Amino acid sequence: MPALSLKSRSASRTTRYAPPTKLAADPAADALVPANTWTDATTSTLPTTGPSALVRRWRSRGERAVDTLAEILARYSITALRVALGLVFLGFGVLKFFPGVSPAEDLAQRTVGELTLHLVGPSAALLMTAVIETVIGLTLLTGRFLRTGLVLLAVALVGIMSPLVLFFDELFPAGGPTLTAQYVLKDVILAAAGAVVGAWALGARLRRDA
Repeated sequence: MPALSLKSRSASRTTRYAPPTKLAADPAADALVPANTWTDATTSTLPTTGPSALVRRWRSRGERAVDTLAEILARYSITALRVALGLVFLGFGVLKFFPGVSPAEDLAQRTVGELTLHLVGPSAALLMTAVIETVIGLTLLTGRFLRTGLVLLAVALVGIMSPLVLFFDELFPAGGPTLTAQYVLKDVILAAAGAVVGAWALGARLRRDA
């Protein structure tokens, strides 16, 4: 390409400008640059193989398993609790139909006697307790007349827990709670389970947070 000439207005001399010389490409230098050096960061992806990918896959599977378990528990846990509570009351009630079989027979007779001011005799007290507990168990097991059964359960729990007040000195001597006291104290679990089933019967439902 020929050189360009430019004449200055303030002088008569002519200044010559030559175009910059283009440097020749060096194939050896280009070969030293890796092919993926200029990869766009937005197009880069996480590795799909290796230990980190394996950890992510197992973590994803674990999260899906937890979600599935939470859905199953939310759907069936209250029903399972209701059935279990029904089995407990049905078992205790049926035993009381047979004198001398239930280990809580004497305690039930004395408790009903105290609560009714001894207007109900021991045999009638045991039969009444057996009927109430059996009805409670059947309503909980079948789910039929459930609210009626829960009302009976609330009444029965008053009688079940009352020995802690009526016979406190007998149940809690100086040496600590007796076996009978421990038998009565564990019934707080039945009360809590009954409260949960009662809330479910009134329309409350379990909901898993997102």
